[in-house]
Formats: sequence, structure tokens, C-alpha cells
Amino acid sequence: MIGSMLIQGMLQRRFEKYSEVPLGITGAEVASRMLAAHGIRDVKIVSIPGKLTDHYDPTTRTVNLSEGVYFGRSVAAAAVAAHECGHVVQHATGYAWLRMRSALVPVVSFSNNFVSWVLLAGVLLINVFPQLLWLGIGLFALSTLFSFITLPVEINASARAVKWLESAGIVSYETKPMATDALKWAAYTYVIAAIGSLATLLYYISMANRRS
Repeated sequence: MIGSMLIQGMLQRRFEKYSEVPLGITGAEVASRMLAAHGIRDVKIVSIPGKLTDHYDPTTRTVNLSEGVYFGRSVAAAAVAAHECGHVVQHATGYAWLRMRSALVPVVSFSNNFVSWVLLAGVLLINVFPQLLWLGIGLFALSTLFSFITLPVEINASARAVKWLESAGIVSYETKPMATDALKWAAYTYVIAAIGSLATLLYYISMANRRS
């Protein structure tokens, strides 16, 4: 939790810092150009409220950019917009890790509706019905697996983003490291989430083993 708070704080500071570095193009324009460069014309780019709420929704075929990114003319806005379009390119090219993550989404969504209650009941009834805790551990393990599968998806999207921004001439020798740094800290949020999920999973497994 502490690690997550520190990284989130660093990410916000990096985003604010690189939002002050101007580019002559908005995040929405970056997204439009990147999609067009990859021959993708059936995905809409829309503005949504919030800060760092940017995401690609494959079900609606929309790249959803926060207002600061959509209208922003900065290195940070360009990096985030290109990153989300990196996911679109992954989707269009059938990137294996993204396909795997997408296949897990309905299963993980279902398990997340019950896992907290099953784990709580398993802890309370561990001496009477220890199998219930193991069921909860199995459900939680799906979320942990999902967290780790997300890592290569996010890292690859960032790599695609920086590579395209450079090849398109949107970032220069001076600004490319800034875009890379901004996306690096965004990736760290997923790393710390995966580590936290694994630590929690191991905690429950240890608890179950002690009582068995």
C-alpha cells in the first residue's frame, strides 16, 4: 500500500512536470495520427472527465482520453495518448498477451464479485470448513494471474508508443526520454499492484497451510 501511494505520487508529479513541456500537437491529434498510421479507422477518440483516467475500451472501440490529455499540447499528453493507441494496435494485430488478458476478463470479473466474501467466510470457518478458504484462494489467484498478465501488455503498449512518437517526429532527442520516463512510472503502478496481489495471495496460502 505504501509503495502504491509513493508510485502514484511520483506518477502525478512526473505527469505534471512533463505537462509543462510543450508540443505543437494535442493528445487527440497524436491518437488520430497514430491510428491512421497503422491503418485503423474504426476506433473513435473521445474526451472523458477525470485525471489519468485514460483507457482503451475494446468493447466500444473507443480511445478514452482524459481532458488534460485530449486537449493537452505537451509531452505528457502525447505519451499517454500514444500509449492508449498502443493497446489499439495490440488489439488489431492480435497481440498474444492482450488476447490472454481479454479472455480472463469475464472470469476475473465474476470471481471478484465473490472473492472477498468467500475469503472472509473461509477465515471465519477455517476450523470447520477449511476447503472454503482454499476456494477463496483459488478465486484470488485468478486476480493475481490477471495482474501479472497485464504487465507485458502495458509495457509493450508503452514501447510501441515511444517508438511511434519518435518515428513520426513528434518527440525529439530531448523530449523522447521525457515521454519514456512518464510511461515508465505509469507502468510501475501495475508492477506494484501485481506484487501486492501476489503478497496477499501468499499470505492467505500461509494462513491455510498453518491451519491444515
